[in-house]
Amino acid sequence: MMRAAILTLSDKGSRGERVDESGPALAAWLAEHGVRTVHARVIPDEFEQIVAVLTEWADADLADLILTTGGTGVSPRDVTPEATIKVTERLIPGLGELMRLKSLEITPMAALSRAVAGIRGQSLIINLPGSPKGAVENLGAIWATIGHAVEKIRGGQDDCGGKFHHDRHVKSP
Repeated sequence: MMRAAILTLSDKGSRGERVDESGPALAAWLAEHGVRTVHARVIPDEFEQIVAVLTEWADADLADLILTTGGTGVSPRDVTPEATIKVTERLIPGLGELMRLKSLEITPMAALSRAVAGIRGQSLIINLPGSPKGAVENLGAIWATIGHAVEKIRGGQDDCGGKFHHDRHVKSP
């Protein structure tokens, strides 16, 4: 079973002035999709804290999938993408691109998302929006790729093309 950890970035949430709804919404969605949430935490939108937690979780192999929620927009306190870029060893630009593409079908504000995704160690780290609705929609937009990505990151040997398009490429004898 895939393990997930959820990091909510919220100044107000970290001070107890706002209830985190995005983290629990993601955990519920993941549970419906057979993923166990092993850890969830709320911290402020502080670059160094985000870097420290993402690094700690990935280096400890706490989860196969680390999701952040919040801090992906254009306000001065939105530093999640920069922190994620600092932490990751390899970026996966297509995940952010796909989330923005799918979100643009819902709202033009999706063009302002700076969400990124990448790999550190054997963990896939993905930035999601801060709203519960946006976080779940964005995760849903890329979900078809996540299981395969985690498998490959963890050393799986299946071919990408063969797994999904094998029948199209096999010629009759």
